[in-house]
Amino acid sequence: QVRLVESGGGSVQAGGSLRLSCAASGNIVSAKCVGWFRQAPGKERERVAVKYSGGRFAYYADSVKGRFTISQDTVANTLRLQMNSLKPEDTAMYYCAASSYCATFAPTEFNSWGQGTQVTVSS
Repeated sequence: QVRLVESGGGSVQAGGSLRLSCAASGNIVSAKCVGWFRQAPGKERERVAVKYSGGRFAYYADSVKGRFTISQDTVANTLRLQMNSLKPEDTAMYYCAASSYCATFAPTEFNSWGQGTQVTVSS
């Protein structure tokens, strides 16, 4: 397993931007896929952006497509999520995750999780 630590969350107004980072101990490239998920109070954890580790293909949830960008810095062993044009509905705890097995990119396939970083967007 890979140990993951998120940072970069905070409070912004709608239309603002944040960049989340996820520092990995252990080689994150050794994971098959990596990604960002979020969970709002009273809601299920949902997939935001995922990609094959070390690869270029990325999947985005429809709700964030065109606004969020996932990237992986293999030298710094860090996963990032650039979030632009933030909306109040983006408010949630954001988690990075890694998995040695990828089929559907469902949260249940990911076996390494960070502790989460809170993002709050006000209108």
